[in-house]
Amino acid sequence: MTDPKWKKSIAITGAGSGFGEALALRYAAAGWNVAVTDIDEQRARRTHVAIEHFDGRHFFMQLDITKADHWQQLQDTVEQQWGGLEVLVNNAGVASAGNVEETSMEDWRWVLDIDLMGVVRGCHQFAGMMKRQQAGHIVNVSSFAGLAGLPFVASYGVAKAGVVALSEALRLEMQPHGVGVTVACPAFVKTGLMDSFRSTKPGTRAKVTKWMEASGVSAEQVAEAIAEAVSRNTFLLLTHPQTRAAWRWKRWFPERYYKMLAKRTAG
Repeated sequence: MTDPKWKKSIAITGAGSGFGEALALRYAAAGWNVAVTDIDEQRARRTHVAIEHFDGRHFFMQLDITKADHWQQLQDTVEQQWGGLEVLVNNAGVASAGNVEETSMEDWRWVLDIDLMGVVRGCHQFAGMMKRQQAGHIVNVSSFAGLAGLPFVASYGVAKAGVVALSEALRLEMQPHGVGVTVACPAFVKTGLMDSFRSTKPGTRAKVTKWMEASGVSAEQVAEAIAEAVSRNTFLLLTHPQTRAAWRWKRWFPERYYKMLAKRTAG
């Protein structure tokens, strides 16, 4: 029995740069069909050009993850091209910094609509298709900020924590239908995330950029870790060694973890 056409097909949001671009290149090199989507059509086109020489029925399109009609267009194109979808990666997002008091309501809405509701829209759009297939995998890219309870990244952390909670619920809902779910929680990596960065404090952009440059983990390494998590049906993916240690510390010794963060914040 031959595999259906949708086998080895992947759709990636935010694939014009960073993790999304690295994932597109990684999967195309492995012989997968890749749907390259990005809010910036020119960036999506550049990634598509970079994977064209790999075998596969690739396509690109502009996708604003806050717009339902864009999601519908992606689903329609996926069905026309491949008849279904094996992996969806909800990767597109933005970044912000600021405390609860100083972050404007406009910025709260902006971050939540993209980083949380953008992922919700993707899951909502493709869950039914994967249930009908009785197979597939959804990857939601969160952040360690969604687990860590860090101060001064309030809106970003809340959005990313919501992605973790969404993924936990989705995992249970999809398991009876043979569909896997992974939530990836990377820390600092050099990507294009700072292009749309918003902050209430001067100098934060330079500080975060420095941390990204010095992280020691590349977008390509994160992409490989995500691909491995999909193949193994791993749920929670922590891509940085230091975050794996911090996550254990928070779960096992929550008050000590809080005091450690409080001391660092005061310093």
